[in-house]
Amino acid sequence: MLRVLVIGVVAVVVLLGLLWAAQRRLIYLPDARPVPPAASVLPGARDVTLVTSDGLRLGAWHLPGGSRGITVLVAGGNAGNRLHRAPLAAALAREGFAVLLMDYRGYGGNPGSPDEEGLARDVLAARESLSGPVVYFGESLGAGPVTALARSRPPLALLLRSPFTSLADAGRHNYPFLPVGPLLRDRFPVAEHLASVCVPTAVVYGSRDTIVPPAMSRAVASAAAGPVDLVEVRDAGHNDRALLDGPELIAAVVRLAGTR
Repeated sequence: MLRVLVIGVVAVVVLLGLLWAAQRRLIYLPDARPVPPAASVLPGARDVTLVTSDGLRLGAWHLPGGSRGITVLVAGGNAGNRLHRAPLAAALAREGFAVLLMDYRGYGGNPGSPDEEGLARDVLAARESLSGPVVYFGESLGAGPVTALARSRPPLALLLRSPFTSLADAGRHNYPFLPVGPLLRDRFPVAEHLASVCVPTAVVYGSRDTIVPPAMSRAVASAAAGPVDLVEVRDAGHNDRALLDGPELIAAVVRLAGTR
C-alpha cells in the first residue's frame, strides 16, 4: 500500500509540474503565420511596426482617417491573429473610426512568446504609436492588458467584449478538476483593474457563452468605477460572428464615442 501511495504522489507531482511548464500553451493559441499586406485585406489600411519596451518589433495594421477623429485600438483574444479581426475593423471604419489592429508577440508572424508581462508591453507600444482620442477594445483575453493599460494611460472609453473577472476564475470554470489558482503564472485580474478605471465602459457578452460565462462578464461590469453600458447579445456564443462585428457590438462602440 505504501508503494502504491508513493507512486500516486509522484505521478501527481509530475502531472502538476507538466501543467506548470506547459500552461501557456493552453492559454495562448496564436495563429503565428505571417499575414498578407494590410491594404490587400482592408482598402486604405497600411502596415505599421510597433516597437516594444523590450525591443521587439511587432507588425500591426492601421486603418487611418475616420470622420470621428477617434481611433479604436483592438487587442484580440487568445487565438488567431489580426487577419481574423479584419471584419471588425471594416465595420468600425464604416462608422467613422480609425482602427489599429495589433498582434501580440508570437501572433501573426511576430517574434517572441506571449505572457502577461509581454502583452502589457505590446498594448503599451500600440498606444504610444497613436495620437488623439483612443477607445481601447479588449476581446476576451485582450480585456486583461487593456484594463491594466487603462489604469496608467486612461483612454477616451473602454469596450470589453466577453471579459472574465480574472484568468484564474476563467480557468476554474473551464478546468474545474485542476488546482488552477496555485498553478497559474499569468493572472490578468480584469475586475480588479477596472475598479480603478473611471472612464466610460461598455461590456458586451453573449448569452450562450460557455467559455466565459455571462455571469462573469456581468461581474466585470459591476466592478467598473465609471459609467457602464452592459450589452447582452442574445443567443451568441463566445466565438460567434455576432461578437466579432455584429450590430449590437458596433453600436456599443458608437455610443461610447458619444460620451465625450
